[in-house]
Amino acid sequence: MRLFLTGASGLVGSNILPVALRRGHEVIAVRGSWQGEIPGATQVIQVDLSDPHAVQSSILEAFPDAIINAAGVTEPFLCDRDPKGSASINVDLPKILARIAHHLSARLVHLSSEQIFDGNSAPYERDHTPSPSNLYGHQKAESEQRVHSGAPEHAVTLRLPLLNGNSPGGTRSLHERLFGLWASGQPARLFRDEIRQPCGADNAAEVVIEMCERPDLTGIFNWAGSEALSRLEMGRRILDRFGLPDDLVIGLAQREIPGGKDRPPDLSLDLAGLAGKLKTPLQDFATQLENLIVPRPFREWYHKQE
Repeated sequence: MRLFLTGASGLVGSNILPVALRRGHEVIAVRGSWQGEIPGATQVIQVDLSDPHAVQSSILEAFPDAIINAAGVTEPFLCDRDPKGSASINVDLPKILARIAHHLSARLVHLSSEQIFDGNSAPYERDHTPSPSNLYGHQKAESEQRVHSGAPEHAVTLRLPLLNGNSPGGTRSLHERLFGLWASGQPARLFRDEIRQPCGADNAAEVVIEMCERPDLTGIFNWAGSEALSRLEMGRRILDRFGLPDDLVIGLAQREIPGGKDRPPDLSLDLAGLAGKLKTPLQDFATQLENLIVPRPFREWYHKQE
């Protein structure tokens, strides 16, 4: 199968590549700002994803069997800072990809987020009405509508949670961001009453490729890990995984900081719509931890702690 992958240098995209290679697929990988190597790609191309004509030309030239949209402006504060620019990637790009997928009769796997929910009615089923509490969530909810109105017979959306994993630059995932704080001399202040259902990026990548191979599954699905945990519990278990001191994590309640109570309290997901239909198993948090490595930018700091 010939795959066209946007966001190939991101956390999920970079984990998709080795899975696709192992399963014998060709991948046309679209890089972002990352200028390092993208191993596993059949071809690496640079495309301005905010330019509809550039996107269309590159896909028509590749003529893929499936399009995977792993590109996105995923930081809520970046969406708030640049609403128009983030919308061009989070909303307009999926709309364009759906139109092209429909034209080519190609499979489209679009990645969305738990952030389309407000966190007050967990666990969320796949058909739960979106209730986003921030601009990023609004954009992702709109992207789902655009994708499935544009390519209803070919599209599948995977809503993903907070992700663990190893990114090319070592700064994108949960544990990598914690290392960034610790290396800068700051403890991580983590909520004991904010619940997430983390998933490994490698596990999410397995699901993405399996969904490319399963045209019988269309529509919107949730995917996550097998455990719902507080951010504080996750932080403490990451410390233990790397043998770091307990005082690098400070627990607090959402009400204890300004704006904390406005954060979604519980974004755990009901996985009944997809779990059991795929060969890819759910992943527990212990397995996710086993796959983590010390992020490259912070290895010097880490070795000084030993």
